[in-house]
Amino acid sequence: MAQKGVQLDRETFSCSICQDLLKDPVTIPCGHSYCIKCIKSFWDEEDGKKLHSCPQCRQTFTPRPVLVKNSMLAVLVEELKKTGLQASPADHCYAGPEDVSCDVCTGRKLKALKSCLVCLASYCENHLQPHYDAAPLNKHKLANPCKKLQENICSRHDEVMKIFCRTDQQCICYLCSIDEHKGHDTVSAAAERTERQRELEGSRQKLQQRIQDRDKVMKLLQQEVEAISLSADKAVEDSEKIFTELIRLMDKRRSDVKQQIRSQQETEVSRVKELQEKLEQDITELKRKDASLEQLSLTEDHIQFVHSYPSLSALSEPTDSSSINIHPLRYFEDVTAAVSELTDQLQDVLRKTWRNVSLRLTEVHVLLSPAEPKTRAEFLKYSCEISLDPNTAHTRLLLSEGNRKVIAMSNEQSYSPHPDRFTTCPQALSRESLTGRCYWEVEWTGTGVSVAGAYKNISRAGNWKEIVFGRNNKSWALVCYQDKHNFYHNNIQTPVSGPQSSRSSRVGLYLDHRAGILSFYSVSETMTLLHRVQTTFTQPLHAGLFLDFPFFLESLLKCELK
Repeated sequence: MAQKGVQLDRETFSCSICQDLLKDPVTIPCGHSYCIKCIKSFWDEEDGKKLHSCPQCRQTFTPRPVLVKNSMLAVLVEELKKTGLQASPADHCYAGPEDVSCDVCTGRKLKALKSCLVCLASYCENHLQPHYDAAPLNKHKLANPCKKLQENICSRHDEVMKIFCRTDQQCICYLCSIDEHKGHDTVSAAAERTERQRELEGSRQKLQQRIQDRDKVMKLLQQEVEAISLSADKAVEDSEKIFTELIRLMDKRRSDVKQQIRSQQETEVSRVKELQEKLEQDITELKRKDASLEQLSLTEDHIQFVHSYPSLSALSEPTDSSSINIHPLRYFEDVTAAVSELTDQLQDVLRKTWRNVSLRLTEVHVLLSPAEPKTRAEFLKYSCEISLDPNTAHTRLLLSEGNRKVIAMSNEQSYSPHPDRFTTCPQALSRESLTGRCYWEVEWTGTGVSVAGAYKNISRAGNWKEIVFGRNNKSWALVCYQDKHNFYHNNIQTPVSGPQSSRSSRVGLYLDHRAGILSFYSVSETMTLLHRVQTTFTQPLHAGLFLDFPFFLESLLKCELK
């Protein structure tokens, strides 16, 4: 009883708009109290009507009342919060705007726990109890709370619609079925639900398959993004190293040219200065003699003149000015011209190289691979002529019909030795390397065969697991027997699921090398996917065949490329 009283107190101090404890309570002229934000928002919506009303009693006010916080009520609400009522479990049982409310509750309604599809009503936990206790009611079908129960009532006869008219594709009641829908194809709503449920499951499977397919594409795109980023980072790093080295070489050549110019400058200047010194000495000597001759010319003593003239008139051997090589005033302009010519040549090289680099850059792009074909006709658009390479065939394999047919023999064939030949296992590779989008088929009879895609550098001799298709990381193989199929890669076995009836003696292989897809199909009137590989191929693939020897050679194992 005390708990019930507590719930009543809580309801008394709750805002009828937000149905929570009052926050900053205000009391309007009619006496009702609200959160200040709630009543403001309510009246803001009514501003266009020029009248403002109470959400509970609908009394109107003109003009809009001024709101003042009710301090006493605010204190009481705070006291209620301290009592722990804020966490009262019952508070969370009241129905909000998005909840289904109990149809029996009066006043503030509780959340409905269940809806009765017979009563067409929703009940809270308390009002639902009779459906568990009363014998006539516990046979009613209960469901999760539903807001649209009244849609189950026939608008004409006010009866529950339990029948579905397939002719008119609508739900009807029993009276409708014997009246306006008489003679129509009708079933119970439950039967129609069962049928539609099967369709729904089929639709969900298709949707889930689409989701899985798109998830795979998303993963591929993410791998593409990561690969592009790694490649771009490496290209930037490598090009930076190349350009840095090129700049270093250019800087070294620049330094060498500068040093050579300065060295040559020093040599030439030294040579010129040496000549200058000799010329200065000659000039000094000549000036001295000129002064002596001038002095002699002024003497009045003829005897002295004649006596002194021979010694004074004799001149020393002068410096041969013709031997002095005076260059035109160009000096190192030829060096500048040579460097300028080198610059022009480098610019030509850079222009030609940049066109090539730019072309390669524009070729870097991401494209979603086209969708995988669905029908055999669509697959055959990508068919390619494939033949087996005799140099790879094991000596127990006999090739014929242009190396497109192979038979397992009990005796060895006279093949010449070759480094490409498989020596441990009865298998062979195609002569052709496969890239892009390719499709080929293999038809087989006998005990079993492995159809595969493999890198050319797969081992040819030695450890069995390094050679057999599917037992290593260089090949992907579908092992086909009459009663089962298995897929192998890197020595990991993956059973192939699906009905045995869907498998035929003809296997189709579809390769999208760029997308990293290798798919194996059972080929009949329809294409049945047996297994799909999703990876990143680092080399071209070659078609491969492995023939399983029968224990008793009553019938030869044959395999033919189509």
